[in-house]
Amino acid sequence: MSAVALLEYYTLDDYRHWEGDWELIHGIPLAMAPSSGVTHQRIARRLQRQFDEAFDQCPKCEVFYEIDVEFSADTVTRPDILVVCHPLDGERITRAPALIAEVLSPKTARRDEQTKFQLYRDEGVGYYILLYPQSAKAKVYRLIDGDYRKVGDFHRETCPIELPDCVVEVVMRSGPSGRLMPKVVQAEGFWSAVKPD
Repeated sequence: MSAVALLEYYTLDDYRHWEGDWELIHGIPLAMAPSSGVTHQRIARRLQRQFDEAFDQCPKCEVFYEIDVEFSADTVTRPDILVVCHPLDGERITRAPALIAEVLSPKTARRDEQTKFQLYRDEGVGYYILLYPQSAKAKVYRLIDGDYRKVGDFHRETCPIELPDCVVEVVMRSGPSGRLMPKVVQAEGFWSAVKPD
């Protein structure tokens, strides 16, 4: 008997009845890491707050923090930060976000760098940002022709994120806090620029 035959397969209906924090990828349940640490929370909170303020200028996009994304009947993930630029259908996110950002820890790095990287690419997530607190670095990937292309590794640089209706610049500031400061810039005449900080 193959190892695949021994794996149990679960669906979104099963997932909705589980206790605790889980993700479900292609029918396989994956326990989430225990509650994140202070550094992780600071980086994720800062990024979420800054994106939220930036996207006030882009009314078609909305920012969410640690919410389930139901990609299919057997795949649900809970990214740290995500940006949706399409109309929501009810209370659940059931289409690929325009952007997902994950703050990595040693316990989540492999899943975020490999499993979720492939999943988000295959599901059509426009940008995938991996944030590395210990090295104060962000790796940014953009979906082009169905494959992720690396935009770059950012420590102290500005990275433009071109979403369907606006452009956000993520200014990386290295340091112990790993502070990230996105701001909206003018995009094809749609939005006025936000004053730099």
